[in-house]
Amino acid sequence: MDVELTVNGATHRLTDLPDDIPLLWVLRDSLGLVGTKYGCGGGYCGACTVHVDDQPVRSCSLPAAALTGRKITTIEGLATDDELHPLQAAWIAQDVPQCGYCQAGQIMNAAALLANNPSPSSDQIESAMAGNLCRCGCYVRIKSAIAQAAEQLAYDATAEEVLS
Repeated sequence: MDVELTVNGATHRLTDLPDDIPLLWVLRDSLGLVGTKYGCGGGYCGACTVHVDDQPVRSCSLPAAALTGRKITTIEGLATDDELHPLQAAWIAQDVPQCGYCQAGQIMNAAALLANNPSPSSDQIESAMAGNLCRCGCYVRIKSAIAQAAEQLAYDATAEEVLS
């Protein structure tokens, strides 16, 4: 199978792929984007979460063939121009990861949450993140980092309004 994918703003034409290859393996093995992790292989744990057309999806169970013409964003594409996304900065400030394996999926899911709901309540954060598992149990720090990033995004939006 041949497929053309737009990943992190760059278009990639890939040839001779298996017809049923999941996006996860195309990202990792064909494109060298290894931030997206393999966790369970069934879409249950969230380690492989990426965005397709700005919506969080599990790349381990999504056929790459279905994604021609769609916009794919991985953890490597979340930052812009050497500036961390507010979630990435909050993850560092809150010292969130222990082993770090699930964190790219956690951040990608949280980024979709904040894009759709820039000021989530504590319950909304918990609900949105419920499908992303962390074996190290970093949930309290994850929640705290999401709240911090939401505050930063709100501050940035207010500052932008004042300056314009």
